[in-house]
Amino acid sequence: MKQTRLILVGGFLGAGKTTLLWETAVRLMNKGLRVGLITNDQAPELVDSELLKLSDLRVAEVSGSCFCCNFNGFTDAIKEIRAEASADVIIAEPVGSCTDLSATIMQPLKQYWNTELKISPLTVLADPNRLVSILNGGNGGLHPDAAYIYKKQLEESDIILLSKSDVLKREETAVLRQRLSDAFPGATVLSASAQTGEGMDKWIEAVMSRQDAGKRLLEIDYDTYAHGEAVLGWLNGTLQLHGVSDDWDDFLKTLMKGFAVKFDEAGCAVGHVKVIAENGKRFAVGNLTGKQDTLSLRGSAGAGEDLKLIINARVETTPELLDQMVREVLIGMIDGKYEEEVVAWRFLQPGRPNPTHRYERVPSYPQSDQ
Repeated sequence: MKQTRLILVGGFLGAGKTTLLWETAVRLMNKGLRVGLITNDQAPELVDSELLKLSDLRVAEVSGSCFCCNFNGFTDAIKEIRAEASADVIIAEPVGSCTDLSATIMQPLKQYWNTELKISPLTVLADPNRLVSILNGGNGGLHPDAAYIYKKQLEESDIILLSKSDVLKREETAVLRQRLSDAFPGATVLSASAQTGEGMDKWIEAVMSRQDAGKRLLEIDYDTYAHGEAVLGWLNGTLQLHGVSDDWDDFLKTLMKGFAVKFDEAGCAVGHVKVIAENGKRFAVGNLTGKQDTLSLRGSAGAGEDLKLIINARVETTPELLDQMVREVLIGMIDGKYEEEVVAWRFLQPGRPNPTHRYERVPSYPQSDQ
């Protein structure tokens, strides 16, 4: 059986992983390659999975735990994509609050899957909005233990990809890349914008040609790591709305602003709030990765009487309070104007990470060049 290239792309919540995955998949498919994607979250009903499926990409989802705590679920997804899509390339996106991937994912893959997979270097995306504060010794607007996870993600990376470089001036990008190189000398530092395409081909060339995956292991305090995840409330919900014909782009914009104001007024730091609004085959996506000025919208759901709404929120508060705040904003938006059906609704606090495997050294397992 042929080998499949596996590209693992990590990075903290809101770093732009899904947008990068989509753009990467499109570029590889334009070269004639078959591409599959694997998404990951603590709960089902993912905006990321829905968005990628709407783009006619082959997607498998590992939900209910991170890749590292459900290694067998992750490898089952790899098998599924390889069998059903006959994939040349699989791109996998772990949970944004997950770290220690080299010890828990890369090393066991190198040991048990080296004949089936060509494993690319571990790429970690760094969002410039949080990165400057982190490099200056701050917490990027996060709880200190959540910021600890962000720092550890960078520390274990083989490639650090400065994402969203289109929001920076060229000289700012150069300065940040140099600072990253100085702070993490073991990693290759690149920059890219999935929006403009700048830097994408150079990064794709690196992950498609290199196999020096998981070169270092972390010293990590699992108590701090567990608390860094636990400070975030997680909510995934899916709603169907039906009512008078409405402009769903305006609806989404008002909804996202409502969430931003609600969380800012409550003093709750946002890890990531992502919403997709679907009107048949048309859709729009809203993203919030911090305070109100981080709000972004793309796509268009157009107008109509029916809307499917998927909400993923990761916010520094209790799950119960997060549920209350999200519902308050939704009630204010719906307000008797639409018939509402709750398709799925779950809010939770992540449990302590309990990896299936955790290696204490980096073994050497030769990979075939088939």
